[in-house]
Amino acid sequence: MTALAPPRSPPPSHHDADVRAVIFDCDGTLVDSEGIAFRVIHRHACELGLAGFADTGLQQLRGRSMASCLAALEAQLSRPLPEDFEAQLRRSMAEVFRRELQPMPGASWLLGALHVPFCVASNGPRAKTELTLGLTGLLPRFTGRIFSAYDVQAFKPDPGLFLTAARSMGIDAARCAVVEDSVPGMRAGLAAGMAVYAMPGADMPDDLLPHVHPLGDLRELARQAWNRPPRAA
Repeated sequence: MTALAPPRSPPPSHHDADVRAVIFDCDGTLVDSEGIAFRVIHRHACELGLAGFADTGLQQLRGRSMASCLAALEAQLSRPLPEDFEAQLRRSMAEVFRRELQPMPGASWLLGALHVPFCVASNGPRAKTELTLGLTGLLPRFTGRIFSAYDVQAFKPDPGLFLTAARSMGIDAARCAVVEDSVPGMRAGLAAGMAVYAMPGADMPDDLLPHVHPLGDLRELARQAWNRPPRAA
């Protein structure tokens, strides 16, 4: 894959807070997995006879936990899902990830250009996050800095996952920035008192617009005023 060059001129800063750390979502933020995952869930839902719901209802569940998706499917089915449904679904996703998954445009360059600590905090299981970061070559950047909602039992839009990540990095929540592509993730970041940056093209309800900083390109994050090189001793 051809590496993306940095922008020729820095875009304007969207946030002047004294950010000391960045917390990334994973799916749809660092790795281009959302379309793949949705396609796999759609196929499995259709196999259950839920083609109509797969075409419309699943769109409302983007950014939600897998448990939320499964509960919605089960409610539409009006009977319990097959016992091995989730396991089969996750195996199917992993197979397609191994064939198709790519990093989000600019992600690798950005991680090398940040001068503040960063981590990843995902609603997905740790194993999935490690798989997708590994397949895209990003995993070495996050050694010891992967946080899963399954580990802390706090799923976005609950702010607990982000607050745990901030504490683990030793950074006050008010000095953290969150990078998200989903509404539940943005709401979690705002509830945690953090600066929130939205991925290019992310859909946002009107109530979030005044509080979230949209990115035209993921690499813009490196051009923020708070991303200063450390001073020489």
